[in-house]
Amino acid sequence: MNPVKDHLDFGLHIVFIGFNPSLRSGEVGHHYANPRNNFWRILHRSGLTPRLYDASEDGELLKLGYGFTNIVARPTRGAEDITREEYREGRDLLRAKLAKYRPHIACFVGKGVYTEFSRRTKADWGFQEELEPVVDGVREFVAPSSSGLVRMPMEDIIGIYRRLNEAVRSDVE
Repeated sequence: MNPVKDHLDFGLHIVFIGFNPSLRSGEVGHHYANPRNNFWRILHRSGLTPRLYDASEDGELLKLGYGFTNIVARPTRGAEDITREEYREGRDLLRAKLAKYRPHIACFVGKGVYTEFSRRTKADWGFQEELEPVVDGVREFVAPSSSGLVRMPMEDIIGIYRRLNEAVRSDVE
């Protein structure tokens, strides 16, 4: 199974960063492709996208100023299957990607993704304003995982992503 291709470019508003692709994403080659994953519905309902996109259209979001990558490229059944070595390598690669492309916001899709990347022990939802960013000049936003296994009410998740949408809209205006 192949890694899912990053969608990165210069000048992006947001780069969404996941743990790693699901097995389904690895099979089809698109981010957040598991039908039980709520990512695309969350983006639409929070106002980040003007319509409901399908995982097969992930590359199209570059036109909206949104990119995609993961801390680990190898698809697995779950994040618990990622090795410590993969995280170590992934942190270095992700730091280099963010330093190169310099998105306005790095959105970590899950607290665990952020804590693995930053090596911090905890994080609050939203912008990590009180801390120095790992990559200078890139604002860090921690959002709930979009996995269907998350127990947080969907409206609460969407509310956190709406805060991200408001920040993007204020940057654009």
